Amino acid sequence: MIRSGTISDTARAVELLRDSHAAAGFDGTGASGFEVAFETSYAERLFVQHLEMMNGCALVNDIQGRAEGILLAVAHEHPFGPVWLASETAWWIDPEHRGYSAFAMLDAYEAWARGKGCRFAGMAAMGDDPVIARLYERRGYVRAETHFLKAV
Repeated sequence: MIRSGTISDTARAVELLRDSHAAAGFDGTGASGFEVAFETSYAERLFVQHLEMMNGCALVNDIQGRAEGILLAVAHEHPFGPVWLASETAWWIDPEHRGYSAFAMLDAYEAWARGKGCRFAGMAAMGDDPVIARLYERRGYVRAETHFLKAV
């Protein structure tokens, strides 16, 4: 079941964010070489902010009362014009609970975005994972831009 997150999900959300962080290779082992240390307090604050902000979204994939996936997003005006869009901050589903729950989470996210008046919903992926690209493309997402990062 996909539902809105609550403050009682915070500890589990932090665990899921930690797993997502590791899988993305933020320890410097990922394809991008992008290195950012995981900080529990920061992850906790991130989740709680998405619960509390007016244009924040915190969705949970609830399996028997336990969060096994999260999707965090914000709705905002596009910087180039008066168009609202939803932007994913983080999305992670525990590998043992993937499958149709991914589609259900995207359905809930897109419904939330429409409810916020967004014309577009965006998803991100670290690196060039073709599995993620195919998932997004099957859902009607198209590549909009590519970001490049450099340590300075």
